[in-house]
Amino acid sequence: MIEVYSWATPNGHKVHIMLEECGLPYRVHAVDIGAGDQFAPEFLAISPNNKIPAIVDTDGPDGQPISMFESGAILLYLTAKTGKFLPADVRGKYEVLQWLMFQMGSVGPMLGQAHHFRLYAPEKIPYAIERYTNEAKRLYGVMNRQIAKHRYIAGDEYTIADIAIFPWLRSWKNQGIDWNDYPHLKGWFDEIAARPAVQRGVEVLADRRKPLVDDKARETLFGTTQYRAR
Repeated sequence: MIEVYSWATPNGHKVHIMLEECGLPYRVHAVDIGAGDQFAPEFLAISPNNKIPAIVDTDGPDGQPISMFESGAILLYLTAKTGKFLPADVRGKYEVLQWLMFQMGSVGPMLGQAHHFRLYAPEKIPYAIERYTNEAKRLYGVMNRQIAKHRYIAGDEYTIADIAIFPWLRSWKNQGIDWNDYPHLKGWFDEIAARPAVQRGVEVLADRRKPLVDDKARETLFGTTQYRAR
C-alpha cells in the first residue's frame, strides 16, 4: 500500500494520475494547504520542504517503508517500481527526462507565478501579470511545436513527461491562454484528458478543495506563515 499525502493541485494530481495509470494500491491522506496542514510535524517528517505531495511506500526497494517528497522524484520512483511510462533504452529515457525537467523547472514554476499574479496577488501588478502571462504563452508555444512533431511530449509513447505536464495545463484559462493559438497542444491535451486513469486521478480530493477566498487561507499560503522557523 502506498500512503499518499496530497491535495487537489497540479503537483498532487501528477502523483494521483501516475498511481491510477500504474494500478498501484494507494490510500489518500488530505493535506489541506489552506488550513496549514503542511506545517504539521508529522507531515514535515516526510516532506521537509512543507510541500505536497509526499508518499510513504510500505513496500520499499528493500522491503522496508520508504518516504518520498517532490512530485518529480515520486514519479521517477513509481516508474522504477513498476517499469511503466519511462523507456528502457538510454536514448528514450533521456528524451523523457529532459521534458520532465522542463516541467519541474519551467512549466510548474512559471505557470504557478502566472496563477499567483493573475488571480491571487492582493495587488494587481501589471508588470508581473504581463511577464508571467507572456512566459506562459512562450512555454505553450514550446510544447505546441514539440507536439507538432510527436504524438506525445517526449516522442511517440505516453510517459511520465505527459503525466507531469498535463495537470498544469488544466488551468489554461487562468494563465491567459487561448487554445486557438496552440492547436497541436490542444489535441494532445484532449487525448490525455480522455484517458480513464487521468479522469480518476484529477478527481482525487477535488471535492475537498474550495476557492481561495478567505484571508486566513491566503495568509497561510502566501504570508508570513510560510517563513516561520520550524
